[in-house]
Amino acid sequence: MDYTISVSGEGKYILLKVKGDITRQSAMEMNLEAHALGRKLGIRNYLVDVTESRNVDSVVENYEFAYVDMRKMEGIDRLARVATVVSPGDHSHDFMKIVASNAGLNVNLFTDLEEAKQFLLTGQLPKQS
Repeated sequence: MDYTISVSGEGKYILLKVKGDITRQSAMEMNLEAHALGRKLGIRNYLVDVTESRNVDSVVENYEFAYVDMRKMEGIDRLARVATVVSPGDHSHDFMKIVASNAGLNVNLFTDLEEAKQFLLTGQLPKQS
């Protein structure tokens, strides 16, 4: 698994681009690093691009990540807004989104990059047609 963390050109969100398989442990490592940068720059919006990545963890690991790691780990901004962009047809991240939302985290999945960016900038989900 490989990842990069950067700031959007307009400085409105942190971009986390992931390539390869994601596990609870690797996700926590990336999130801590991204949230540290966000805290340093005063940014609370995160665009997570996993279009070249799959979540390979079990249901239990995903649950523990959302309810234990992300809620209790020092350094995680629990009020952050997160837009995760997935490849069309990749449902490996669906359960993580459900448990993260149920755990009180503001996380949404998108297959369209522009819709994800719009969500980060406005807080509004795109209208379903």
